[in-house]
Amino acid sequence: MKYLPIGIQTLSKIIEGNFVYVDKTEIAYNLIQKEGYYFLSRPRRFGKSLFLDTLKEIFEGNKELFKGLYIYDKWDWKVKYPVLRLSLGSGVIKTIEKLNKRLNSILGDANKAIGINCQSSDPQECFKELIQKASEKYNQKVVILIDEYDKPILDNITDKEVAHEMRDVMKDFYGIIKDNDAYVQFVFITGVSKFSKMNLFSGLNNLEDITLHPDYGNICGYTHNDLLTVFKEHLRGADMQMVKQWYNGYNYFGDKVYNPFDILLFISNKFEFRNYWWSTGNPSFLIDLLKTGNYYIPELENFTANEEILNTFDVEKIELVALLWQTGYLTIIDKIKDIFGIEYKLGIPNKEIRISLNNLFITYLTGETTEKLKQQKKLLSMLRNVDLDGLKDTFFSLFASIPYSNFTNNKLPEYEGYYASVVYAYLASIGLDIIPEDITNLGRMDLSVKLEDKLFVFEFKLTEKATGNALKQIKEKRYWEKYQDFDKIYLIGIEFSREKRNIIGYEWEKV
Repeated sequence: MKYLPIGIQTLSKIIEGNFVYVDKTEIAYNLIQKEGYYFLSRPRRFGKSLFLDTLKEIFEGNKELFKGLYIYDKWDWKVKYPVLRLSLGSGVIKTIEKLNKRLNSILGDANKAIGINCQSSDPQECFKELIQKASEKYNQKVVILIDEYDKPILDNITDKEVAHEMRDVMKDFYGIIKDNDAYVQFVFITGVSKFSKMNLFSGLNNLEDITLHPDYGNICGYTHNDLLTVFKEHLRGADMQMVKQWYNGYNYFGDKVYNPFDILLFISNKFEFRNYWWSTGNPSFLIDLLKTGNYYIPELENFTANEEILNTFDVEKIELVALLWQTGYLTIIDKIKDIFGIEYKLGIPNKEIRISLNNLFITYLTGETTEKLKQQKKLLSMLRNVDLDGLKDTFFSLFASIPYSNFTNNKLPEYEGYYASVVYAYLASIGLDIIPEDITNLGRMDLSVKLEDKLFVFEFKLTEKATGNALKQIKEKRYWEKYQDFDKIYLIGIEFSREKRNIIGYEWEKV
C-alpha cells in the first residue's frame, strides 16, 4: 500500500517515494497547450503548491516522473523551459524591509536553480534581470510560477497602512512580468484571496482568472471518485457517506471536492472524524472583521452574491462574504443567471466547517469559551429528549452567562438578529441539520431544525413585553406544512427583551 503524502508538496518526492498521487496532469496538459497568464484562488492546504510543482516538472522536461500518468505520452518532452518558481508562503512579514529581504532571498534561490547571478540588489530590477537572462541563456521563453502571491498583504490585513505598503510593493514587483512579456512563455499565480486586478495586477491586464472556470474545477482537491479509486485500499471499512457529509462539498463547477488535508489526516487517524483542516489555521482575522459590523450570522448559510461582491477584496474594502468564500468557509451552492447577470448562492460546504465556524461565531457573539461545551451538550440533550421546557431554561442560562462586558461599546443586543444569531450558532455548532430563513409559500420561518424523525420550527421576536406573537406567527403562517413527512413537529416561539438581554416570552406546541 502506498504511503500518505501528508504535508508533501513536491512531485518528485511523491512519485519516487511511493506516495499516493491523484493524477492532475490531464488538467495541467489542457492548461499549458498555449502561452498564457493564469490566476487561481483556492483555500489554504488545497493542493495549490503541489500543482505548481507539477507544472514545474513538466516544463523542465522531467519525463520519468510522469510514467503511468495522463500526460506521459502526450507532451513534447524534448522542449525544456527555464522555470522561475517563487513562493511567498513561508514566514510572517510585517515590514517593507523584511519584504524586500524576503523577495531577494526568493530570487536568490531562483538564481541558483537556473545558474544565473543577478547583479542588482533591488528586487524589481533583479526579477527583470532574472527573466531576461534566463531566456537568453536557455534560448527559450521563461515559465513563471508564483505561489501564495498574497501572503505579505494578508499577514497585515488588519493594519491598513502596512497592508497598503505591502500591496504597492507587490504591485510593482508583479508589474515586471508584463513589462517583460517578450521573454515569457507561461505564468501561473496562486493564492487564497482574489485581490482586485485594478489594485494589484493593473500591469497584468492579460491575466486570466480560472478560479471558477468549469474546465479547472478539479484542479485542486480530491473528488469522491478519487476516494473510491485512488484511496480505495486506504479507506476500506470507512463510512463513506459520513466522510462525504463531514468533508466533501467544495464547488468550483467541476466535481464537488474534498480538501486533501482532511482526507489524509482522516485516514492517518484511523477514521476518526475531527476538524483536521480547520485546526491548522487561525481565523482570528474573521473575529476582527466581524467586530466592525452587525452581521446576521444565519444569513451566511443561504447568501446570494453577485460576481462583484465575490471579487471585492482589497485593503480598502473587505466584504465578509467574499472573505469567507475565498478562505473556504463558504462555497458555491448554485449559479443563477438572469437579466441582471450572474449570481451565486453560497452556503457552508460540510459538517466540519459548520461546526467549527459556528463555534467561532459563538465566541464572537457571546465571548463564551469555558462554558460553551457544557451549553452545547445541554441543548443537544434537550432536543433529543424533546424536553422543550428544559430547552427554555438552557437558553435562558446561556444568555444570562454572556458577560456584560461583551456588550460594552456595541449595539448588538439592540438587534433581533443578534439573538437569532446566538441560537443559530449554538445549534449549528453541534452539527444539527439547520435551515435558517426557511422559505415556505406563506413566508419565511426564522429557523427549522431537523433531528432524526423530529422537526423543530423556531420564530424569534424582539419586544419590550411578552405578547405570544412569535408562536402565533408560526401557527398563522402554518410554516411546518412543507414538512408533513416528519412524525413529530414542534413549534417554538421565543421573545427577547433589549433591556434584559434575555428571554421574556417562551411558548411551544406540538403539531
